[in-house]
Amino acid sequence: MEALYRRSSGFVATSDKSGGGPPIMNWQPDEAGLAQIIQLLKESQISKTEVQKAVQQKLESLNQYPDFNNYLIFVLTKLMSEDEPTRSLSGLILKNNVKAHFSSFPDEVKAFIKQECVTAIGDPSSLIRATVGILITTIAKKGDLSNWPELLPLLSQLMDSPDFYTCEGAFGALQKICEDLADQLDNVGPSQPLNYLIPKFLQFFRHQHAVIRSHAIACVNQFIIYRSQALVTHMGPFVENLFAVAGDEDSEVRKNVCRAIVMLLEIRTEQLLPSIHSIVEYMLLRTQDQDESVALEACEVWLTLAEHPHCVEALSPYMNRLVPVLLNGMKYSDTDMMTLKGDLEDDANVPDRESSIKPRHHHSKTHSQQHEEAAEGSGSDDDDDDEDDDFADFLSDWNIRKCSAAALDCLSNVFKQDLLPILLPLLKETLSSPQWEIKESGILALGAVAEGLLVIVMESLFLPLSLCRLYGRHNTSLARASSFPYWLSGGSKSTGEIYCLLDTKSLCSVDCYSTT
Repeated sequence: MEALYRRSSGFVATSDKSGGGPPIMNWQPDEAGLAQIIQLLKESQISKTEVQKAVQQKLESLNQYPDFNNYLIFVLTKLMSEDEPTRSLSGLILKNNVKAHFSSFPDEVKAFIKQECVTAIGDPSSLIRATVGILITTIAKKGDLSNWPELLPLLSQLMDSPDFYTCEGAFGALQKICEDLADQLDNVGPSQPLNYLIPKFLQFFRHQHAVIRSHAIACVNQFIIYRSQALVTHMGPFVENLFAVAGDEDSEVRKNVCRAIVMLLEIRTEQLLPSIHSIVEYMLLRTQDQDESVALEACEVWLTLAEHPHCVEALSPYMNRLVPVLLNGMKYSDTDMMTLKGDLEDDANVPDRESSIKPRHHHSKTHSQQHEEAAEGSGSDDDDDDEDDDFADFLSDWNIRKCSAAALDCLSNVFKQDLLPILLPLLKETLSSPQWEIKESGILALGAVAEGLLVIVMESLFLPLSLCRLYGRHNTSLARASSFPYWLSGGSKSTGEIYCLLDTKSLCSVDCYSTT
């Protein structure tokens, strides 16, 4: 066994005993230097501005020493005596250094960091495993997967480990790689890693541990939009395994199943059309899931189907069940109420942001993702940038309430007057409810159907008088509803009377209880 000493850096590189692997890099920190690094990491967790500035200056000065990154990986992966937040912080600082300076790292430092990441992938701490996965993905992004050819085969091998921590750590790293480097994975040289990774992921869809099942589905989901040939080849088993875990007890698994179905309906519709009725039944159930994140993923399917030529055929038998579900989803949730708790004071004198009140055109999330990717690859003028900023603001708090309203919006444009026999009785009920949050959801529903059905609905519900009464009684406690009248007015400006009545600021001065 040959040993190579590099005294300038403190490394000892030892050949692998098997003779087939890369050299094993051994490095030990100086105790005084390690104590300094630990102290710096502790100080960086102090929120005082002056302390943070001093820490940042020290970090910048230490970056000129290559061994600094060795200390950081050592703390992350080896220093079990330290608390998890400090170890994780060390890894995140190293991640930032990798992003900024990885190309200038000495080769032995690069090799040591990669080696230690793989060694620590099965750490007992979920926080440390997640940090290691982030660091691995960052290194792969900076150095290109082709410069770390042993990574994917090694992670694939570690997935088979009987040790849960090692299996989960490998899957966690692979999920991050699939999310950030999907295009590279689909085009990495002659080895084509997806040819062995996709079928391997499918094997774990029914794993005994829910977190592994969730990782496996999430990994495969990344390649639906990319229309990866490796996934197309295994599409049959993918759909079969997906349906097998559709009723999983774990919410993360159900969420990933719903996400897969939504993307498949948009990208590979023909694969699911034979099962469309079972899918609609399933997504109706999941749209009412107790876990709001699952319900939100499921609700996206109605946006996707609304854009599909088979929409009327697929959804007509279910509209009398779907519309009440969407209306129920438009009510403020408990989470929404907590968020709004400090905002329910009268804001009549506060100008509305244009992005909050102007009408919006809704698409499925997959459609929006494709639009965003296309926008990134092309130039845009300032007006487009402003619109994109507004759209980003809108999506930043995308929730089941907004998604339900957007779905009803899109479906009203598909079914038009055929929707009225189902919608009108429900609107009358919600608008006459004594509970303000139910009444407000009815106003939101009116906004949702504004583009296609506003005039008809208003005539049917005698809406001018109804809106006066609604806002006359609730213009204080219902302050957050002020954007929806603008949404309504954006759908139809056919008469000055309607437009005036839908202006909440004007409504404040109208005698809303007059019967004449």
